[in-house]
Amino acid sequence: MSAENAGAAGDGENQVKEEITIIQEGKAKVGFHGPVFYNPVQEFNRDLTVTVLRQFSDDHQKFQKEQAEAQNSKNSNGEEPPKKKNKLAINEDGKIRILDALSASGLRALRFSKEVPNVGFIMANDFSDNAVASIQENVKLNEVEDLVEAHFGDAVMTMMEHRGIDKRFHAVDLDPYGTASTFLDSAVQCVADRGILMVTCTDMAVLCGNTPEACYNKYDAVTTRMKCCHEVGLRILLRAIDSAANRYTRYIEPLVSISVDFYVRVFVKVHTGAFQAKQSGTKVGTVLVCSGCHAMEPLPMLKRGENNQENKYSLPTIRHSLTGPDSLCVHCSHRLHQIGPIYLAPIHSKPFVTSLLQRLKSTPEAERLGTHGRLQGVLTMVNEELDEILYYEHDQMANTVKVSVPKAQSVRSAILHAGFKVSGSHCNPRAIKTNAPMQLIWDIYRQVAKDTNVDREKRHAKESAGYTILGHPITNTINFSLHPGAIEQAKKENLVRFQCNKGKNWGPRQKAKGSVNSTKAGFQLTNVEEHKN
Repeated sequence: MSAENAGAAGDGENQVKEEITIIQEGKAKVGFHGPVFYNPVQEFNRDLTVTVLRQFSDDHQKFQKEQAEAQNSKNSNGEEPPKKKNKLAINEDGKIRILDALSASGLRALRFSKEVPNVGFIMANDFSDNAVASIQENVKLNEVEDLVEAHFGDAVMTMMEHRGIDKRFHAVDLDPYGTASTFLDSAVQCVADRGILMVTCTDMAVLCGNTPEACYNKYDAVTTRMKCCHEVGLRILLRAIDSAANRYTRYIEPLVSISVDFYVRVFVKVHTGAFQAKQSGTKVGTVLVCSGCHAMEPLPMLKRGENNQENKYSLPTIRHSLTGPDSLCVHCSHRLHQIGPIYLAPIHSKPFVTSLLQRLKSTPEAERLGTHGRLQGVLTMVNEELDEILYYEHDQMANTVKVSVPKAQSVRSAILHAGFKVSGSHCNPRAIKTNAPMQLIWDIYRQVAKDTNVDREKRHAKESAGYTILGHPITNTINFSLHPGAIEQAKKENLVRFQCNKGKNWGPRQKAKGSVNSTKAGFQLTNVEEHKN
């Protein structure tokens, strides 16, 4: 990223020199009039998007080639079979169409035009006259008039106008100020079949449980403040997108889902199919959360039949391993809360993430993106993550029973020696994501308490969660010796895993004046008509 200043003289007797700041990010340049608010932290977001779109474009080309070869294959008589038109596909010319629905300066659209291969058309849309004028200037500055169209329009209405099969986009990018919930219904309709939807939300206070009533209003889900709240936020957003898609017999395939800095960002493929859309009920559910020891248990909404009953769905039988006869937590005898619904299926596609990592590693140093190191570190962590739902925080578990915090590698080794899987999470440097039962987890910390001679009578009040947990016997053999798999690959390679704070202008930018917001989206038609006239 670089910046330079230029001057522009005005007309009249008192000429005023307007300062224009030119900022370069990647291969694109954008000009800003007057004071500049440029947040370099978001460069990672844009670099990740460019990387994902490059891979998506390659996969799209490969799929198109395979489809063409299948259609052009000849039967045994040497005659070409009749070509069948895919009613779910837009008119294909081999190139992808991209919509930047909330474009602002147009930086994303410009980078897509110059850095993503096989692009045929990009619409940079915004609801601000000033933003559209700025986009037009930046399009000329970058000499991409043949690819990028600056479009004035309400984002919701623009997407609804392109929900027709022949008008859809292969890729739609939503990067709003705050929540994207207002735009999801129209977004899932204007994405082509097998297309990609890219969504950012910056309302982390809502997604992380500070205001459950606001979360319910925006995402039709409730949550509470938890150490794993950032992954909960990701899963709430994924469930909201999938729910919007299900209304149109569509469903999502998460490719990459990340929570970094001050936002969540998800990349999902959108597919069409009534049979698969019905399976979404088995991929979402609620989670029981203990208010004392923070133990968790997922509860899916639907259960799919087995063997010859795979097309039938039923309500699952409730068998809580977390609740005792008094409906309290079996581990600490505290009350349980219920959060959700959230997305319970895997939130990453490991083959896709592996392809991204291979692409990054094979990129020559001179062609690497500005945040190449961090991209490699975060995606390596994502690739190592287990598909288990949510995670515990190492420090919090130790604090619950009031023992000295053992080394994370020791806890991970104990889980691995017991025959279970464990990983970290890109969301939290102290995360423990595992398929081990909660009984084993607490046995590990009970063993730590035993080894350090912790007296529960002195350290804990009798009504505390830690007092009850330490009162249970250790039922597993705990081995803290170092296990070869306890050290994360990203740590072995000394990759950049977590961003340090933070500097000036850290955090989401204030909403631009005149931009669309959740209360006005889709209802400012008067302004649109005036602009057209």
